[in-house]
Amino acid sequence: MSFRINLLPHRAERRARERRHFATLAVLTGVLGLAVVGMTHVFFSNVLQTQTDRNLFLKSEIAKLDKDIAEIKKLKDEIQALLARKTVIETLQRDRAQTVYLLDQLVRQMPEGVYLTSVKQRGLSVSLAGYAQSNARVSTLMRNIESSPWLTNPVLVEIRAATVNKRRMSDFHLNLSLKRIAPQEDGKAPAKDAAGKKG
Repeated sequence: MSFRINLLPHRAERRARERRHFATLAVLTGVLGLAVVGMTHVFFSNVLQTQTDRNLFLKSEIAKLDKDIAEIKKLKDEIQALLARKTVIETLQRDRAQTVYLLDQLVRQMPEGVYLTSVKQRGLSVSLAGYAQSNARVSTLMRNIESSPWLTNPVLVEIRAATVNKRRMSDFHLNLSLKRIAPQEDGKAPAKDAAGKKG
């Protein structure tokens, strides 16, 4: 029977083996760590790029919306201006016949013994000045104005005695208003007035 005796430095060999194993593990751990860091960096870079792209998209859409809002505001201003013009035109069209109605009603409602020296109109307000044979004639004129379909609110500003062509007269100043009647009633009021005149 023979015995084998290992004379090699087995402890040193084991230490060398452990060092190689540790170095291999360290290298593998380092490579794995670098891979994890690299993958994390790539992931967050992609997330950051995606968010940057979204932010740029949102900014461009917000800019478009701001432009659309400015155009809408401009259109609203134009619509308001057109509506204001339309209102003015409608008012002018509705009121253009008021002078005709005024003169017609002054002729119809003027009692005998009264004549006018001045008629001034500002919008729906009318100022009359004239002479009457007596104060009663002025009162009759005011009652006629109240019963008119186009005239209203007679207010006597002043009445005083005056001499015209050696005749004693009453010099009067009178304010009144024109009624603004809706377009559908334009044709009805004169008919009522004519009916009243016939009666």
